[in-house]
Amino acid sequence: MDMKKLYSALMTAFNEDGTMNDDGIRAMVRYNIDVNHIDGLYVGGSTGEAFMMNAEERKHLMKVAFEEAAGKVDMIAMVGSINLQEAKDLADYAVNVVGYKTISAVTPFYYPFTFDQIKYYYDAILDGLDTQLLIYSLPALTGVSLTAEQFGRLFDNPKIIGIKFTNADFLLLERVRKAFPDKVIYFGSDEQMLSALVLGVDGAIGSTFNLNAKRAFDEIAAFEAGDMSKALELQHTSNDYIMDVIDNDLYPTIKLLFHEAGVDAGICRRPMNPPTAEMKAGAAKIYTKYFK
Repeated sequence: MDMKKLYSALMTAFNEDGTMNDDGIRAMVRYNIDVNHIDGLYVGGSTGEAFMMNAEERKHLMKVAFEEAAGKVDMIAMVGSINLQEAKDLADYAVNVVGYKTISAVTPFYYPFTFDQIKYYYDAILDGLDTQLLIYSLPALTGVSLTAEQFGRLFDNPKIIGIKFTNADFLLLERVRKAFPDKVIYFGSDEQMLSALVLGVDGAIGSTFNLNAKRAFDEIAAFEAGDMSKALELQHTSNDYIMDVIDNDLYPTIKLLFHEAGVDAGICRRPMNPPTAEMKAGAAKIYTKYFK
């Protein structure tokens, strides 16, 4: 059995004036490769604050991360946008300029798009591109819920190889996994990874793996060895960690934890919160509790 893969959802380092911090981006890429031994990076997703960046900034992030990774891990570029022309332009840049082999796109959001419109969106992004795509399904934030039958209709496009499934609907996950055994499914809710492993996902993509990858890899190994007691214990610890991070403000705290690990991850872009003294103290306690 092939080991299931873990991808870190890469963050974007920003300076206090809101400009991008290239050195910080490169440092996070290196940490994920050299310390986490991650299988891949998911670049430009919600964890990367993509929707608070313009198209040129998103392209820049794709380029910097890809160059720093230097072919050592799998790379997935998230190109989705409510602006279809922008999504197509980002996809073309990622594939034909930078060299990504796999792209991903969040379902179009805000407007109540019909399924046929959503299918058009994905087919249009892929038209003329020599690439493969993961659907980024995130109903809690997009409001777009797809059925197993609708995923199947999207899979009619042979370039769509699977799903980044960020959804707590485990019945839907089971139905999709059973119906499409040859498609790739990466689970996107770190706190429920063990439940998803039971249903046969191919791995996971998540923000908390940026610091918690070793524990997540150990959980996967315990699951595949049939040691459910150990796997559950590791999931409990990961969830304690995740809840502590959420209580301290999720994305800014992950960047503060990078700082605790000696990595200049910058800060989040406004309107996300800048780090306060209280948040810094909380992050230091979390780092000591879980990583020392």
